[in-house]
Amino acid sequence: MLEQAGAPQAGHEHHEQYGWNYAPPSRFERIAMAAWTKPSWLAPLAILGCMGAAGTYVLSNDPTDAQLDPLGPCAFKMLTGLDCPGCGGTRMVWYLLHGDVLNAARYHIVALAAIPILLWAYLVFGAKRLFNVTLPSKRIPLLAVFGYLLFWVVFAVLRNLPWAPFDWFYVS
Repeated sequence: MLEQAGAPQAGHEHHEQYGWNYAPPSRFERIAMAAWTKPSWLAPLAILGCMGAAGTYVLSNDPTDAQLDPLGPCAFKMLTGLDCPGCGGTRMVWYLLHGDVLNAARYHIVALAAIPILLWAYLVFGAKRLFNVTLPSKRIPLLAVFGYLLFWVVFAVLRNLPWAPFDWFYVS
């Protein structure tokens, strides 16, 4: 709405001259409008919802039993007979949700190593977006990221070797 020069800029004073009476918004209305117009809360809650849905899926479909799960077997493993770089991730989550860290490491130690860093990154992100609180964080050096990816590639190759000690990581 365009204001005329010299007219009051804010408030509801100029509306009263036309007989309009606007009550100032309540605290609840201000919070609701802020949440609706600036949904900084949406991304952390969407991520949390996705993590909850994935955890629920893993808990309701035991990946360690011999039964076929709704999503089916790994297509890469069916076609090649080899473990893909992500094979064992669901079983790792299953064992981790049940408190068995040793078996979680057996199925996917590379992904298990990333979980604390990813959880802290989520907490830093969520605290900033939801509560405008800045938690301490450090930028991960690019060399560390490439080192981690190299570790993942080496792990993906070594886990497919059929002799000890590498056969411990093979996903059956």
